[in-house]
Amino acid sequence: MPLVKTWQLIAASAVAGLVLSAATVSVTGPWDSGQRKAERDRAASWSRMGGVDHGSGRLPEAAPSAPGVLSGLAAALQAEKQAGNPLGEQAGRQPGTGTGTGTGTGESTGSGSDALAEALRPLLADPALGSLRSASVIDTATGRVLYEAKPREPMTPASTVKIATATAVLAALGPEHRFRTTVTPGAAPGQIILVGGGDPSLTARKKPPAGSGGSLVALAADTAQALKAAGTDSVSLGYDDSLYSGPARHPIGLNPNVAPLSALTADEGRLNDSLSGPADRSEDPSGDTARAFADLLADRGIKVTGAPAKARAAADAEPLATTLSTPLGGLVERMLTNSDNDIAEALARQSALASGQPGSFEGAGKAVAATLASLGVDTTGARFADGSGLDRGDKVSAGLLTALLAKAADPQRPELRPVLTGLPVAGFSGTLRSRNSGGSPAAGLVRAKTGTLSGVNALAGTVVAPSGRLLAFAFLAANTPGPEGAEKALDKLAAAVAGTR
Repeated sequence: MPLVKTWQLIAASAVAGLVLSAATVSVTGPWDSGQRKAERDRAASWSRMGGVDHGSGRLPEAAPSAPGVLSGLAAALQAEKQAGNPLGEQAGRQPGTGTGTGTGTGESTGSGSDALAEALRPLLADPALGSLRSASVIDTATGRVLYEAKPREPMTPASTVKIATATAVLAALGPEHRFRTTVTPGAAPGQIILVGGGDPSLTARKKPPAGSGGSLVALAADTAQALKAAGTDSVSLGYDDSLYSGPARHPIGLNPNVAPLSALTADEGRLNDSLSGPADRSEDPSGDTARAFADLLADRGIKVTGAPAKARAAADAEPLATTLSTPLGGLVERMLTNSDNDIAEALARQSALASGQPGSFEGAGKAVAATLASLGVDTTGARFADGSGLDRGDKVSAGLLTALLAKAADPQRPELRPVLTGLPVAGFSGTLRSRNSGGSPAAGLVRAKTGTLSGVNALAGTVVAPSGRLLAFAFLAANTPGPEGAEKALDKLAAAVAGTR
């Protein structure tokens, strides 16, 4: 019998290890941005205290999936400083400085980026990108512009506006913030009130999806326990959805891409078992959620007399029970990965409320713009008509998007990290699962938010270049003849950035 060589034993052990690792992942999933969050989120939402952060005063830590990127950024920044070029003072072109190589078409490049310009220029001229295109590519560690074409042109961004929504709400509230859905005693004898806190992760499903967040089932169980402890087995039910104001329906009207906006909505008002994407929606999310809660109470021995009706909870009412959302960082990641319009609109309103604005479309637009400006980002010409990008009244520039991505990559801004970790991965996840896949040089490297409306296509995100630099890019196109050709053209642009040296 031939002797088994050492290298054969090592190879066999490695293969066995990989098989075991794959099996372990498949058993213990699901995973969210490299972190197994489902157990923590579910346990938190089902407990009375919900795992809430009670003001520890500690700064939020960077997302677990980001340390490699962040250390690279810190090293690059330190190298710049040691070379005598502090951030914002590089020899290459900086955003808005008016230097660089002009072409007469709004195009310019930074020092040492001629190869990138040569690669992007013909790709950006693709007729599939319509009659108006803009572009911005920057080095996130230094802020140096590597390529741009009409970077400050306000354009309809479609769903790439969710990058702005995400940045604003994280800056306002922090990634560990949770939204509360509560039950309080009502003003009338024997009355309880279900109070919506704007949790877009709230679910009425008896088997909640992984990482779902707030649970009506858990809330009903805790409420029934509290009522029985007080000797009560029959109540009337009111529901309070007054946290939001203004029109409930999105300006695009009744649409399967977004439900009427309510601070008390379970399962995004979906009328089927879907978790994302278009679906028929409830026309009365608040009422349907309250009726589902009444049924859950009945299942637990609490009789609900009459039909649930709208009511206002007292501001100082002590909750009988509470369920909490997924932490805000997780909500942002889910919103970006799946391009979830319902989460986006909820988070835009939460930004408004955190800024002292009304929880409406108008209040959200003002709050997002003000918050981004407070981060030092140039918002000239920007307009935030909604949080999701479904409204064509949104106006964002490519330069603004790359500036926001650079803010999210800043080692001094760990609270913004979910903006990066939530971006879909080319060829692997979310709305990029089938794009730049297979043998594309961008597969697994490009992380980007897609944007699609009729005649509008966009792509904005990040990529670690072969040099190890984290680059941010944004490409916006208007009057495109069709989505398929435009998406392929945008994917080629992203792949070209991925190959930048």
